[in-house]
Amino acid sequence: MNGSTSPTAKRQINWVHVSTVVSAAILIAAEVFGAAFAAGWAVAILFNLGEYGHYILQAIFFACGLAVMAAFFRSAQRIEPFVSKK
Repeated sequence: MNGSTSPTAKRQINWVHVSTVVSAAILIAAEVFGAAFAAGWAVAILFNLGEYGHYILQAIFFACGLAVMAAFFRSAQRIEPFVSKK
């Protein structure tokens, strides 16, 4: 062969990488979603948007937080691959 691995090569989950990424994701998610809910509350009070405005802003900021977490997870998987070929 030319040094490349075959498609039938055995793949194994690297649990150290998985636990590192999951642990970091839990920490970052707590900060991101806490900030999203706090920002929704603060902006709604600042602009006097009422109860429904408060919930709508929290939902918008929560969706932004999901996008941030998805981007973090994709980047973390590129740096710390979950699967290694043997």
